[in-house]
Amino acid sequence: MLAQIQHVVVLMLENRSFDHMLGFLYADSQNVSPKTNQAFEGLKGNESNADASGKKITVSRIEGTTKNAYFKPGADPGEGYSATNDQLFGTTTPPSSPVATNSGFVKDFASTLVWEKKEKWSIIAGTTESDIMAIFTPESLPVLSGLARGYAVCDHWFSSAPTETMPNRIFATAGTSQGRVDDTVHSFTVPSIFGLMLQHDVSWAVYGYDAPPLTRMNFPDTTNADDSHFGQFADFQAAAAKGTLPSFTFLEPSWGASGNSQHPNYDVSLGEQLIHDVYYALRNGPAWNQTLLVITYDEHGGCYDHVPPPTNAVPPDDTPGENGFDFKRFGLRVPTVLVSPLIAEGTVFRVGGATPLDHTSILKTVEARWSLPALTARDAAAPSIEGVLTLATPRTDDPLQGVTPPVSKEASPHSKASPPSHLEEIHADLVSRLPISGDTRSHDTQPVFKTSAEAQAYIHERTEAWKAYRARSAAERARR
Repeated sequence: MLAQIQHVVVLMLENRSFDHMLGFLYADSQNVSPKTNQAFEGLKGNESNADASGKKITVSRIEGTTKNAYFKPGADPGEGYSATNDQLFGTTTPPSSPVATNSGFVKDFASTLVWEKKEKWSIIAGTTESDIMAIFTPESLPVLSGLARGYAVCDHWFSSAPTETMPNRIFATAGTSQGRVDDTVHSFTVPSIFGLMLQHDVSWAVYGYDAPPLTRMNFPDTTNADDSHFGQFADFQAAAAKGTLPSFTFLEPSWGASGNSQHPNYDVSLGEQLIHDVYYALRNGPAWNQTLLVITYDEHGGCYDHVPPPTNAVPPDDTPGENGFDFKRFGLRVPTVLVSPLIAEGTVFRVGGATPLDHTSILKTVEARWSLPALTARDAAAPSIEGVLTLATPRTDDPLQGVTPPVSKEASPHSKASPPSHLEEIHADLVSRLPISGDTRSHDTQPVFKTSAEAQAYIHERTEAWKAYRARSAAERARR
């Protein structure tokens, strides 16, 4: 069936765990899909973590009517390598034979709230350590849940490394993080899937939402690629409507705190609208019957999940890992939904064998579809998702018919006047290194931004100046 797919589209959102977003997806049918009778590894409702006093904090439900529902868990949980270890093992230093209990989420969030208050980070009023155990119901996330029930949900899809954003995004696009388990390095020297496709004359594009795409700046082969491979969300919508999407499309959300990435504690309802808009851009386009949409999240972001990550990951390469990490452990489960008219309704998709699905399964699927070699040992070992495509005739029903994306009943505490987000700072740092003239001193020192709007303006202006310099240089070379 994979040969019928002409377009693979990936939307990668931010920092939510599987249980946090989809744990109650099939709670109304005892964690079994009623359409396929497949078991679903969701929550029973009695899962808990202990607080510092030993009191058990049981999972709770986030309904659409819950106060500040779409800003839960109310603060940014710890998400780096040390924090993830603390959540999994109850210590920031994992034991020599790591057997995760996933019992440290409440204690880690409690300590995170202490230092975030001290540093005056954004915390929604009333947030407590127990909020890390709060779980969205299907009714509160009707778009994500509707697609998960209407097409396929992957209940054993893990992030590629037990840590934060950039290493996992790089795994998803290059099959390795070059030993990194933190966000301090965000420019990598390895080939990406985009450069690999370019070498083999397979089309691709990367779209930011309302800004030039951050992903372009992560690799030499993307930074040096032609501008025609990059755009913003309106360009994606136009290409989908015309049927001119490339073979592989990678979509980014907006990175600011007032944006739609769903990073805690941003407005989750805005991400629901984004998922809705991506789905209908594809569904209403002429290439819908040949399209596979992957909706996933880069990492768990410190949000609760009850399933210990597997410890049989294949290290991608021989690069020594930071903090002695050997890359033999996956990160936690993240929400992943597969959408195509060639997928049966109510599918719970996981693979047989020892190796589970992770972000490099995206690479493996693209490589399998267009006969490309693997980038690293990790994606070479990864299972593809082609087995989810079981229908010979495309479906014509619409699982989201009549579904309206939710809207938060509380005003967002964030705006473009808020401080720049972590990823806006990363993006600004990357574009500050771009040359805008033949003088090497044109490389900039990243300014200090007070607001998200200032960071966004700098990213736009610096990127446009660099593109203009590239065009001038190309024109000069053509005249010689």
